[in-house]
Amino acid sequence: MSKAHRILAGLATALLAGTLVACSGGGTIATVNGQAISQASFDSKLEGSPAARGTLQQMVQEALIEQYAKNNNINVTDADIAAREDQLKANFPNGSWGDMLKARGLTEADVHNALREQIILDKAVGGSVKVSDAQISAYFAKNHAAFDKPAQVDARHILVPDLATANKIEAQLKAGAKFSALAKQYSMDPGSKDKGGELGWFRRGQMVPAFDQAAFSLPVGKISAPVKSPFGYHIIQVEKRQPGVKATLANTHDRIADLLRQQQEAPLIQPFLAGLQEKATITVNDPRFAGLFPSPPPAAAPAASVAPAASSSP
Repeated sequence: MSKAHRILAGLATALLAGTLVACSGGGTIATVNGQAISQASFDSKLEGSPAARGTLQQMVQEALIEQYAKNNNINVTDADIAAREDQLKANFPNGSWGDMLKARGLTEADVHNALREQIILDKAVGGSVKVSDAQISAYFAKNHAAFDKPAQVDARHILVPDLATANKIEAQLKAGAKFSALAKQYSMDPGSKDKGGELGWFRRGQMVPAFDQAAFSLPVGKISAPVKSPFGYHIIQVEKRQPGVKATLANTHDRIADLLRQQQEAPLIQPFLAGLQEKATITVNDPRFAGLFPSPPPAAAPAASVAPAASSSP
């Protein structure tokens, strides 16, 4: 899983927990053969769960980060957030970003809030992090293939069981029939039939070999002859083509610098957050969350515990 996927998957989990804990109110949430399950009992179980404790910890952490930003004049602009979001979107090409957000139950606002917090943390701990051009060059030399963008095509198809039907559809299309209408009428592909045969963007190797070969050799707009695959016969039309782009040090420099900087910052973030919590006054009024934010020990305690150990060393 890529770093971008991990960030967003983690955000989705946190938001789910937050949604569960947010449930409140009276009345009955469900009945089982006439037996009521009350909203209050449901809420009580949720609020006593590990998910609820984790969500409260997250909310406290968010408050501490926002307070730190305000106290230290850290300003995060919309442009800062947009630039960071563009880096994430690069991992979800050709419209798949929106699909990914929907699948994880996220909104753009959720992502922006998470990125704002990330940027504040970067500015808080990043002062001691230095990334040199030599480090960037070395990383590119070892990982340049990971930054290449493969060639892709955006295509549609009609899948039928036999050659005779495929030949008939090819003739109708070349006579001016609408591709989308024939796909809805004839195609056996449940994933694309109702979308007029649209497959979206794909790169080499994502389709079966015969389909792949045809799609990447067809001129844009041309209707293919029937293409046989293990699934049947395909009539294919390529709608758009995107050439591959080889990565260079110049066009990956900033991305690699940001990646290396984040790698160096990662081990600094938890100690930083722990420091904020130790200095904060956090009062928990719900007994179910008692002990979640223990008060920091007296300042003299660490010194007292270290002194005997030092004196007993040989």
